[in-house]
Formats: sequence, structure tokens, C-alpha cells
Amino acid sequence: MTLVPDEHPELWDFLSARRLGEVLSGTVAAIERFGVFVALDDGPGHPLFPGVGFVSAAELSWERFESFEEVVRVGQRVSCEFLQFDTYNGEARLSLKAMRPDPLRAFAAHVACGRELRGEVTKLIPFGVFVRVADGVEGLVHIDDLAPAPGAGLQDVVAVGDRMTVVVTDVDLVRRRVRLSPVRTDRQVRGVSGESGSAGRGPGQDPPDTP
Repeated sequence: MTLVPDEHPELWDFLSARRLGEVLSGTVAAIERFGVFVALDDGPGHPLFPGVGFVSAAELSWERFESFEEVVRVGQRVSCEFLQFDTYNGEARLSLKAMRPDPLRAFAAHVACGRELRGEVTKLIPFGVFVRVADGVEGLVHIDDLAPAPGAGLQDVVAVGDRMTVVVTDVDLVRRRVRLSPVRTDRQVRGVSGESGSAGRGPGQDPPDTP
């Protein structure tokens, strides 16, 4: 339903007076599957929605998240940057993440391709794993670079929480992607050093007896 300006003059006057980059404060009024509504302190009520302010999923956080509740909760006080007046819905499009520096830009400014880093595996997906290499920055290690044995899956090579040494191969600020190449995982190091169950077995030796 499109709102008619003449029927809601107070709302239209408020939104028309907002400027790009202006900071607006309010309270998270509702969390929906498509975004977050914010009831603004200085704004009028909305005739249809829980709040005049709206934050889409893309504008919530620089960091990857699985659910909106990982970032905000209903009743939470927030300050957001004004992006635009959505004249179709009669709402203020806001950005919560704009209130913080972009961690990927800081990462790109200080870390060159070819740099070796240590990180933690945060998620396994069908085509690779994500590794956190800095606060707010995760990169992808492609499954082809992990080389699981035929018939094996990623879970046989690496697990969430594993520490991994990686090399930065690409940082794409436009598509917001970091590509990594694995050097080794702690799991591999343990296997070589003899901390895994079958380590220490020499060529031609039988495995130790088990009770």
C-alpha cells in the first residue's frame, strides 16, 4: 500500500527534512524477516509499521550474522545514519553499521596480498570454509584448496573453532570479499606432531592394540 502525502502531512514533513548522513536515535520496535523497524525519538508514529525508521539486513552490521537477534533486540536503544526517504513506504531508510568504521577497509589498508595470518574457522559451507582473520573480517578458503580425500567431506578436514594459518590472496572491496589460501590447520599440525590417535606409527608397523 502506497502512502499518500496529503493524508500524512506530519510524517512527510518530518521525513522530507532529513538529510543524508544525519544521525537519528530511537528504539528497536520490531524485528521482521526482512529487516528491523525503529521508533524514532523525534519522529511521528507510522500509520502502518511499528516505526518510521527501517534498517535492512544489509545495513545492520559489517560482520556476518545468522539472525537479526545477534545484532539487535526489541527495546534496544540505537543510533543510525539516515540514508534516504522511502516515499513509497513513507519511512526513513537507516544504517546501523554506518555508525562504526568499516573493518574491511581498515584490513585492506594494512594487510597486503601474500600476507600470512592466523585465524579461526567460523563456518563450513558446501564450497569452502570461512575464517576470521581480524575483528569483523572473514575470508573464504575454497574447498578445492583444502583438498579433502575422495569421498570425504569438509568436516573430515576442518571443524568450526579450528585455528588455521592462511595466506591472503585477494581483497575485493567492491564485492566485500576476502579470498584466502590455507597453509595449515592446527589439526594438521597435531597429526604431524603425533598428537592424533595414529601418529607415531612408522611404515609397515601395525597400529597399537586397543582394549
